[in-house]
Amino acid sequence: MDSQLSPRQRKVRVLATLGPASATPEMIGRLFRAGADAFRINMSHGGHDDKIPVIQAIRAMEKDFGRATTILFDLQGPKLRVGKFKDGSIQLPTGHAFTLDRDPTPGDLHRVELPHREIFEALTSGTRLLLDDGKLVLRVRHVHADRIETLVEVGGALSNSKGLNVPDVIVPMAALTEKDRRDLTFACDHGADWIALSFVQRPEDVAEARRLIGGKAALLAKIEKPAAVERLEEILELADAVMVARGDLGVELPPERVPPMQKRIVETARRMGRPVVVATQMLESMIQSPSPTRAEVSDVATAIYDGADAVMLSAESASGQWPEEAVTMMNAIAMSVESDPGYAARLHFTETQPDATTADALAEAAARIADTVSASLIICFTLSGSTARRIARERPSVPLMVLTPKLATARRMGILWGSHAVRTRDVASFEEMVAKAKRMALRQQLARAGDRVVIVAGVPFGTPGSTNMIHVVRLTGDELKGYGD
Repeated sequence: MDSQLSPRQRKVRVLATLGPASATPEMIGRLFRAGADAFRINMSHGGHDDKIPVIQAIRAMEKDFGRATTILFDLQGPKLRVGKFKDGSIQLPTGHAFTLDRDPTPGDLHRVELPHREIFEALTSGTRLLLDDGKLVLRVRHVHADRIETLVEVGGALSNSKGLNVPDVIVPMAALTEKDRRDLTFACDHGADWIALSFVQRPEDVAEARRLIGGKAALLAKIEKPAAVERLEEILELADAVMVARGDLGVELPPERVPPMQKRIVETARRMGRPVVVATQMLESMIQSPSPTRAEVSDVATAIYDGADAVMLSAESASGQWPEEAVTMMNAIAMSVESDPGYAARLHFTETQPDATTADALAEAAARIADTVSASLIICFTLSGSTARRIARERPSVPLMVLTPKLATARRMGILWGSHAVRTRDVASFEEMVAKAKRMALRQQLARAGDRVVIVAGVPFGTPGSTNMIHVVRLTGDELKGYGD
């Protein structure tokens, strides 16, 4: 194990997007050391051949650092765009009549192509259309089979292939395009730990993606459409995790509605025991500056105080001038927040009632027992990771070491709050379980001689969903003697 990488001293995870500024093996290693717990590969940019060396570099760190690495593949989704213009762009004045149609002829000041048949079927008079990330606003006046007549409410420059958002209606489009399906197959074939599904509108979108993934990876639903928020609990029932994707959510909603929406999503995900990632524009100014604004620091801190499992860097680490500094800053903010004496009280403002199951009851008990006996660590044995997620939902005051024989499970823990995953051989008896738990706690430097640790496991061992046992032990420091692995 690389001695330079000691266990994380914080519980919130940091998810870093890789791109032109950070996709080399050397920089990926630097980001990992600086505090990145998981890496996002954005499938909106580049080809499959470009991604293979990045994947290989991330996986190589498992040997370099002796720690499971986590890769999230983010699918592009059905991005809506207008067509092209004769002169490349136009200047749309406010109050001007403008038509979107099915004609591929380059557009002008009066019209442009909209190559998405589904939108024509979904719109009604009075619907808003947002162009170029909301910079321009059109109001629909009349909808015909081959054209949409609008009035420009907020004008401005409009150029080729700019994006279009339809916030007021559910567009009858699948969340997975043909490109997404190809990217999904590629990601699963190359060992994806997480698949992020973009532009989710309804639970059926998640169900379709889950069917295609076939258990090869965990599924994260990105919430960036108001329609998805209205069916949030149904979506979370089907997803393994959720992301507050504030970019498009901030386009489709008035800016002042995004913060309460973020809190609602985080709270709902925590209550339902799903990891939740807060993303987009968290340290935006660090794309060009080596330090963030105070407002950005406060924004990141708020997400951590609310109990998000992970905070994400986008362009800051993918294409910015200061990727390592951005990760270092994210780590520093998290450390500062989690050392605040008032952090625990704010963190537990969201109540997470356990379900009426033995596993949930033990997860809640583990967190309470750790406080009562001043334990230094909770250790859970798990095959699928469900026990770890249940314990993390309680946001215990001590770290959580996840011991699993499945490498895929260990890798998926990279976005789970407070977790430190270790792949290790399964145990066959109670005595072996206790010995291994104590040995790993010392070896991973998560506890010391004299510390108490809380162990959660299931009997019979090696049986998924059998969590039914909790045990407290004290470490003596002699547990490593005679063991070479």
